[in-house]
Amino acid sequence: MLKNQIESLINEQANSKLLDVEKTYAQKHELLDEDATVETISLPFDVIERCLKETEELLAEETGSFLTKPVHYLKEHANEFMYVTSERLDVIRVDSLALEFDGAFGVYSALFGLRLQKKYSAFLHSYFTAHLQHEQMTYSAVFSGEDGLWEVNLALDALDGFSEQQPFDEVLAQLYCLVFGLLEELEASV
Repeated sequence: MLKNQIESLINEQANSKLLDVEKTYAQKHELLDEDATVETISLPFDVIERCLKETEELLAEETGSFLTKPVHYLKEHANEFMYVTSERLDVIRVDSLALEFDGAFGVYSALFGLRLQKKYSAFLHSYFTAHLQHEQMTYSAVFSGEDGLWEVNLALDALDGFSEQQPFDEVLAQLYCLVFGLLEELEASV
């Protein structure tokens, strides 16, 4: 699962470029040669878009500098959502990420598709229940047999240490780590 993905990242280039969580995993599982050079990078994004919630109409394609804005931007622009994609999301089996402010529940939400077999339903639910804490909604995960993935909607407010003052790039990195942790625990249990 993760092991193959991380090995592939390491073998792709002479000087590996890994996220912190990937580097820690690679060291823990002794996937790096002793003389390996590893550059720690931030989560890269290929597409950053702001869209209208109601119609999904593209408002603007953004650059990486947009990700330094605080997440409360979404509360101030409640009719918008942010959509991002990255090849790196393939490592954690996520297709893309959408962030929005959910006015009905008063929480910030992340929506994404997670490519994980339906048979891992109990594990998925117990992991999210254990790692997301919020007095209101924490998450929903519904398996789509048509797409072969879990449609996940989780409250960012339930992430440990989340603040609406955080920049988007930090929150996206937290989400990456959350899903990475899910896959790491799943891999260890099978």
